[in-house]
Amino acid sequence: MNMPMIRYILNWILRLQAGLFLLVSLVSVIYHEDIIWYYLGTALACIVLSFLISPRKPQNTVFYLKEGCVATSLSWILMSIMGALPLWLSKEFPSFTDSVFEIVSGLTTTGASVCQNVEALSKTTIFWRSLSHWVGGMGVLVFILAIVPMGGGSHFNLMRAESPGPSVGKLVPKIRQTARILYVIYFGLTVLECILLLFGDMSFFESLNTSLATAGTGGFGFRNSSMADFNAYTQWVITIFMFLFGVNFNFFYFLLLRQFKKSFAMEEVRCYALLALSAITVISLDLWKHTTNLFSNASEIVRHSSFQVATVMTTTGFATTDFDLWPQFSRSVLVLLMFIGACAGSTGGGMKVSRYLIVLKTVRKELNSYIHPKSVKKITFDEKPIDHDVVRSVNVFFITYIVIFVTSVLLVSIEGKSLTTNFTAVAATLNNIGPGLDLVGPTRNYADFTIFSKFILMFDMLAGRLELFPLLILFHPTIWKDSVHQAHVRRRNRRLDAAKEKNNSN
Repeated sequence: MNMPMIRYILNWILRLQAGLFLLVSLVSVIYHEDIIWYYLGTALACIVLSFLISPRKPQNTVFYLKEGCVATSLSWILMSIMGALPLWLSKEFPSFTDSVFEIVSGLTTTGASVCQNVEALSKTTIFWRSLSHWVGGMGVLVFILAIVPMGGGSHFNLMRAESPGPSVGKLVPKIRQTARILYVIYFGLTVLECILLLFGDMSFFESLNTSLATAGTGGFGFRNSSMADFNAYTQWVITIFMFLFGVNFNFFYFLLLRQFKKSFAMEEVRCYALLALSAITVISLDLWKHTTNLFSNASEIVRHSSFQVATVMTTTGFATTDFDLWPQFSRSVLVLLMFIGACAGSTGGGMKVSRYLIVLKTVRKELNSYIHPKSVKKITFDEKPIDHDVVRSVNVFFITYIVIFVTSVLLVSIEGKSLTTNFTAVAATLNNIGPGLDLVGPTRNYADFTIFSKFILMFDMLAGRLELFPLLILFHPTIWKDSVHQAHVRRRNRRLDAAKEKNNSN
């Protein structure tokens, strides 16, 4: 294990976070808020800690997938702890646990809040919450990849550890260039949404925060009613961009290159669009049939149905209405969408459309083998054969997901809340969605959970965002045994080198 390089990555993470705090402090200057000192103080602490962790660049900059997973998990945990400090020190959140929960929810783009009154928060904290979505949406290490030099295939191993989906590919031969292209697309779409929202009924500050939260598919709002108070134009703009940020970014890259055939030939994107349209249709029909007092006309039903399907399927978490009051069938469809999620290679969470496609193709292949035992067929995706390792990893992912989900529901159930609350709370956090049903519905929050349950849900948020395995590898004893052994070897070698130098001097 290349621990010096892992510490070097953490060094850069702390520097990045210090820079983010300085950016957030500008909001305090604009709105004349005294909370600036907590953010500046934490920025200084990040700088000092970065030099203590790794004062210089290591000689060996090459590391492999296990180091990439460890570096990724530790980076997200460290950013969550440091990111929570201003919220706790300013006493805008009652406890350190609540502060960490809020920032874990922000960075993982979950949007599950413990804040009882969002409108009472300072403008600085509101901006930090939204910015945490934007930073976590594309991934903090994807940004680091674009600026930190590494050797060998280290860039790919780090990106593979953080990027969502069953596999990660290069848009261009160099991973650093790929990271830059991704951020250009990400930044461009964010700016475009912000401009379009200014034509609605939002101020610049509101448009900026909404764009940051939509881009990261996070869902932290600045009003207690989320997006319910804004007009139809604003809600439609947010709906469209939620859907766009749930699309695989390769789609936009091919569009920029005018390779339209490649863009629209992407099997996952087509399935994602079909699922969204189907869900909107069936929910709209269900609402039209069963509701008489929630909505006044068909256009309003379609608008709210589209918004809620987009916010749940892309795991954004905004709301324009209390969908917990919708008919049972519509709520069931939304819960099922929680488990599907968006496309691989997007900022959305969930289990990803591509994984379900691969599983369904695997099932079809097995059924065909019963009918034609001697037939040999490869599973294809986007007209390309899928390696057996990818199929195996998808199957293992589903099994691991189910184990974590069931265990989390059982542990959270200890405090005695309803099955609907516990089930959807775990589903909403593990899939990085935010709101669930019942006590964690769109008009409620997670403040009533005990500290124990909040830590379980924080683990679920991190595990869901990091695709389970990078976080789980931290609990593998071999990783730390190897680290201790290597540290012992390095100390022994230093002692031997020092003894040789002493003998040579004599």
